[in-house]
Amino acid sequence: MFPVHRSVASSAGNTSRLPVSSGCEGMNFRTFRWTRTMLFAINEINNMDELLPNTDLGYVIYDSCFTISKAVEGTLTYLTGQDEAVPNYRCGTGAPLAALVGAGGSDLSIATARILGLYHFPQVSYSSTCSALNSKFQFPTFLRTIPNDKHQSAAMAQLVLHFGWTWVGTIAADDDYGKYGIKDFKEQVEEAGVCISFSETLPKVNSPEDIQRIVQTVLESTAKIVIVFSSDVDLSPLVLELIRQNVSNRTWIASEAWVTSALINQPGVSSVLGGTIGFGVKRADIPGLQRHLLDLDPYADALTEEFWESLFNCTLDYGKALRKANERAQAFNGTMSKAAGVVPSGLCTGSESLAQLNNTYSDISQLRITYSVYKAVYAVAHALHNLEHCEPGKGPFIGIGCADIAKFEPWQLMYYLKNVRFNVPHTDEEVYFTDGDVDGFYDIINWGVDSNGEIFYLTVGHYNGSADPEERMTIRNDSIVWNNEVLEPPRSVCSENCKPGTRKGIRQGEPVCCFDCIPCADGEISNMSNARECVLCSGDHWSNDAHDACVPKIIEFLAFGEPLGITLIVISAFGALVTIAVAVVFVVHVGTPLVKANDALLSFSLLFSLMVTFLCSIVFLGEPQHWSCMTSQVALALGFALCLSSLMGKAALLMLRAQAMKAARAKAKAAAKAAKAAAEAAANSGGPDVIATNTTNLADIAARVKPDSLTFAHQRAIAAVATLIQALACTVWLIILPPYPMKNTSAQNIKIILECNEGSVVFICCIFAYDILLALLAFIFAFLARKLEDHFSEAKCVTFGMLVFFIVWISFVPAYLSTRGKFMVAVQIFAILASSFGLLTCIFLPKCYILLLKPEHNTEEMMRPHDKTRDGTSTGTSASLATSATEVNSTIASTAIDD
Repeated sequence: MFPVHRSVASSAGNTSRLPVSSGCEGMNFRTFRWTRTMLFAINEINNMDELLPNTDLGYVIYDSCFTISKAVEGTLTYLTGQDEAVPNYRCGTGAPLAALVGAGGSDLSIATARILGLYHFPQVSYSSTCSALNSKFQFPTFLRTIPNDKHQSAAMAQLVLHFGWTWVGTIAADDDYGKYGIKDFKEQVEEAGVCISFSETLPKVNSPEDIQRIVQTVLESTAKIVIVFSSDVDLSPLVLELIRQNVSNRTWIASEAWVTSALINQPGVSSVLGGTIGFGVKRADIPGLQRHLLDLDPYADALTEEFWESLFNCTLDYGKALRKANERAQAFNGTMSKAAGVVPSGLCTGSESLAQLNNTYSDISQLRITYSVYKAVYAVAHALHNLEHCEPGKGPFIGIGCADIAKFEPWQLMYYLKNVRFNVPHTDEEVYFTDGDVDGFYDIINWGVDSNGEIFYLTVGHYNGSADPEERMTIRNDSIVWNNEVLEPPRSVCSENCKPGTRKGIRQGEPVCCFDCIPCADGEISNMSNARECVLCSGDHWSNDAHDACVPKIIEFLAFGEPLGITLIVISAFGALVTIAVAVVFVVHVGTPLVKANDALLSFSLLFSLMVTFLCSIVFLGEPQHWSCMTSQVALALGFALCLSSLMGKAALLMLRAQAMKAARAKAKAAAKAAKAAAEAAANSGGPDVIATNTTNLADIAARVKPDSLTFAHQRAIAAVATLIQALACTVWLIILPPYPMKNTSAQNIKIILECNEGSVVFICCIFAYDILLALLAFIFAFLARKLEDHFSEAKCVTFGMLVFFIVWISFVPAYLSTRGKFMVAVQIFAILASSFGLLTCIFLPKCYILLLKPEHNTEEMMRPHDKTRDGTSTGTSASLATSATEVNSTIASTAIDD
């Protein structure tokens, strides 16, 4: 059974007479070659001595016309043995039917196989590749010498993945071959992430509207790759429309049914289908076949006559030729031709040369399906040979052993066909069936275009479905000729690949191959193309600028060697040196009244604490260590505790003296008022002249303040006790929850900040709150004692020093909280240095000024209290036990004289 014609001739549908079998039209030269090849193989077998030496093969050829109904009709005709389809089995006589070779397309074979399976009649197909036919439950007697389409679909899928195409269109014939082939292809590529841009179906009956719609879909789609599962007959109308509309810039992937078809490879097709890649079944050269094809008797049978007439566009019927000639003459001049003995035009001579024609029938350069027909005939012959040469007593059939070749049953031959194994003549290919199928081997064929614009076939690789998955496809990329002569494979993607550093963001309502590339967030990376999600870097790593790699975070701490660190070290060292210089000045002048009056020991402890604060700021620099974290915080807390407690002791003593002097002034004022009242009373009584004087002065007031109860020992005791309390608190802190170095990865994303963890927020808050308390007390005491009148008002110096201290640390808090990393440490060090310099300057600059620049004021007399004059000036020193009292002197009564 061969589809020698392309379609069934249309009928009028007249139901007033007995229905007859429909005729066929459209001679297919390619399939006629298949028919002749079968005859060649049968003749070859009949002439062999080693194969069926005692039996000749005969044949019955039926035309399926590429139509299911005709294929079924032919099947029933085979089975009945009559000239027409009679719905019962085997009415004819003669030699038994052995097997059916056919029936062409997959849908035709499916129809015939359903019927033949009922009668266990063997069927060997040469071109039916549909994967549905591998179901032995539905088609128990179907075999084929062409690979199953599951292999071809897998090969197409692997080809698509090989070139990285993720956006393809599909076109399938409206039959089982196309539908199953595309279905298997889609299942495999969609699992690998390939998307189908469009999926169209070719009509079985020519429909210009459907063809134009398919062409428009191809033009509008952005897919550059089109997969086509179709026969050449169904595809040819689409190809003609593609050529008409000049649809180029597409790469077509061809199935084996049309990859080497001359019906598709027509003039002008190179601009549309050039660069096509397809899969062809095994090709072979069959010696003697071309001579057999050319040695054709045009009068042998009706089919051959029709072929001859179609090929040479003439007729072998003299009467028919004469009638046509007369019709043409009458149409031309209105008269019938009277010529006798003249050969009419359009009559074939029967001696026309097939060899001079370059057509599909005589072209044996791509014997692929033809070779499959050849193998199918030999498979049946070898099965019959094995059946005929069955050794008696060793046969496979229960009860009878061997079958008789003269009267065997179809199911008996089916046994031998299923188990046949032979080598094909001329090619030596071994053929055997595995569940009715053969190995899935394909040539990968590329359509090149020569200088004349003609298509030629180039084998660029192979596919072997039986090999290991990684070795199934071998392809030479550099040998492929692409459409429009481009050197690189075309790109067919809905969206370009997302580069490393981005991830795929699926578009709503679109296939997964259509996506947006979204940059990874900070701290996340993707180090491969088309990443579905970004990966978060570990705690010690961060994403680089390209977000394609995790790099170690920058380790940050305030190092000794960097410019900022060097600057802070210089300032700290300068402050310590200045403090030492002040101490040296005090040591040199330790015996002078000014130094004695200010308690040298307390002054030195104050200087020592300031030097500690200056130097402890250096410990804050460098990479934090356990010792440095504990030392820096504790030294700072104790240094400020000693400094502030010393100032508090000084201020407390000054405040007590100010209160004592205030009380003495009050008494002096009361005495002065009493004296003034007595003088006024005497004057009013008319007594003698009385001169009343007040000899109370600041020295007298100071004498009333008991110096034994206000000594320097009080200052030292206050400083020592306050510092000891801080020392005990720091000791408990270091024992229970000491500070320790840590890596801060949360403050800044791209950096690891090495810093000291306080260990306990409660402890450090309590410790520095205690320092703040000492500072507040010192400020309050100094502020209350600020009105002590002397030349060197230490209370005012302490007040200003504490104001500077508070201003620095109040400014430090927001600056500290708004910075991160090493600059936080720098702000803290600046606050320490600024407050230390402020205290050093306010407390000791006035004293150093007197000691170094005004030594004449550094005398005992200058240390004594002096009355405040009318102009507001005063003398004395706050360091002495007496202070000036301007208000007291102004209220003492002057001399009263009675006239």
